[in-house]
Amino acid sequence: MSALSSHADGESQEVKRKRTEKKGLLERLADGPVISDGSYCFVLERRGYVKAGYWTPEAVVENPDAVIGLHKEFARAGADVTQAFTFYASEDKLAAAGNTAAANFGVTNINKEACRLARKVADQYGTLVAAGLSPTPSYTEGKGKTVVQSEFKVQTDVFAKHDVDFLIIEFFSHLEEMLWAIEVCKTIGMPLAASMCIGPEGDADGHSPEECALAMAKAGAHVVGVNCLFDPTMSLRTVGMMKKALSEAGLNTYLMCQPMPYHTPDVNKFGLIESPENPFALEPRLLTRFEIHKFARDAHEMGVRYLGGCCGMESYHIRAIAEELAPERVGCLGAASKKHGPWGESLRGSTRPSMALRQGKDYWSKPPATGRPFSPIFSSPLAS
Repeated sequence: MSALSSHADGESQEVKRKRTEKKGLLERLADGPVISDGSYCFVLERRGYVKAGYWTPEAVVENPDAVIGLHKEFARAGADVTQAFTFYASEDKLAAAGNTAAANFGVTNINKEACRLARKVADQYGTLVAAGLSPTPSYTEGKGKTVVQSEFKVQTDVFAKHDVDFLIIEFFSHLEEMLWAIEVCKTIGMPLAASMCIGPEGDADGHSPEECALAMAKAGAHVVGVNCLFDPTMSLRTVGMMKKALSEAGLNTYLMCQPMPYHTPDVNKFGLIESPENPFALEPRLLTRFEIHKFARDAHEMGVRYLGGCCGMESYHIRAIAEELAPERVGCLGAASKKHGPWGESLRGSTRPSMALRQGKDYWSKPPATGRPFSPIFSSPLAS
């Protein structure tokens, strides 16, 4: 019986057993690859629950069923982690966004509810709950370390009280602010993953990926890497630079990579955020599930042990990661694979002969046509 045909009532007994072992993040990483979930801001914006430009997470209070539904989609896809929707939930960001609803709810209420929703799904699927810190307007406004760290502490105080398994510091473009965040997070004694929002050219202040990796690891992060704004190819190139520096320094810190699912060969140092298509016309750049298969395999062979996705990464992309790494994660396929099958396996049952022939890796490894005859090959990123 194949791994994909072993499901009963949504999940096999082996999946249920694996999901109830309750190993922590570092234990799971020691065992093999850990799969995180995907996008919340972008996906929920498309569904009408998040406002673009603000990107704040008051949906956990306003529309909790929508957030729970997305948590479940990622868990069913095979994710090992359910990340609480706490992105940009700092008091200064809520105020700066000018979003009255978000500001009225407040960071404590939003983050408390985000942790509660994530735990509810995690208890059902056996996933780990992660809560995250994001960059603050106070940093870019030059308000200094004390003010910035006070913004972080309001959030970590909530996380410490609400049954979180580990912390993620993500989407940081300034190494200095990242290090300030690590300093705060270390005080609550949880495993810590630190993820810069950079490409091969490094952070906004000129620090190279190598410098960032070494600084994060030496500051106390257990997992280091990159997330967002760049595609898998560019993100893995950046992680490769980090890996080399860590290895040469004798540091065995775990690596993580959570790219965007959009092709970005034409972006500048600041990634897709400067693209004219961002955020409302990115679909022509979207990676297929099979390109995500390739990302998962390339990342694993590089030694990346924490894999997931950022803005735009849907549950079927996460399912592709889980299916590609199924040999390394025996018994850990998600329930969503019951309705699928890697490399088009399910098409064998099609009553249309031409469709039945479209199964197998050889067929789906071919680059897809764009279907857009009058679109430019590359865009011209806006000046920063």
